[in-house]
Amino acid sequence: MAVSDVPVDLGRDEAREAAVRELSDPAYVSDDPNPLERAIDWVLERLGELFAGAGGMSGLTAVVIVMAVVVLIVIVIRLRVGRTGRALRSSGTVFGSAVMTAAEHRAAAEKAAAAGDFAEAVRERFRAVVRELEQRGVLDARAGRTVDEVAFEAGQALPVLAGDLRGAAVQFDDVWYGGRPATAEGYQALVSVDGKVRG
Repeated sequence: MAVSDVPVDLGRDEAREAAVRELSDPAYVSDDPNPLERAIDWVLERLGELFAGAGGMSGLTAVVIVMAVVVLIVIVIRLRVGRTGRALRSSGTVFGSAVMTAAEHRAAAEKAAAAGDFAEAVRERFRAVVRELEQRGVLDARAGRTVDEVAFEAGQALPVLAGDLRGAAVQFDDVWYGGRPATAEGYQALVSVDGKVRG
């Protein structure tokens, strides 16, 4: 567009459109780094300063400082992941969508144990314990109850079994949310808790 083609008196809408067209020109785009790039640059500068300052230290001292920083980072990450993992484990619910009786859960647990699937056996036996507690009126039948809630609520209602119930809940958590392998001995401990609840 030639200079002579530009009207002298622009209306509000025409002026806005002209400004948008002009400012969309790539020449106006900033070369400033985005926030992530600035953060990376800052970290690299600090590391550069650390290593530049290490020139006056012995090599062993510089290595010790770097190792200490790495260990500190690992500790912070582990604490954060551990807290998150515990939160995920404690939020897991006990039952799936199928509604079964305590006897049906027990039968499923025995079938899984006989097949050597102790993880499934642990899950079904713990479910049998919870369903038994519900059928006996110790716990109200409530969907979405977590493993920790079961141990706490049932432990308050049956203080003599509180430790056993907590141990059963921890085993369930460890196997299903903590990735620990289930064992025949662990399963038998749950069978024992189930027997005490039924007794």
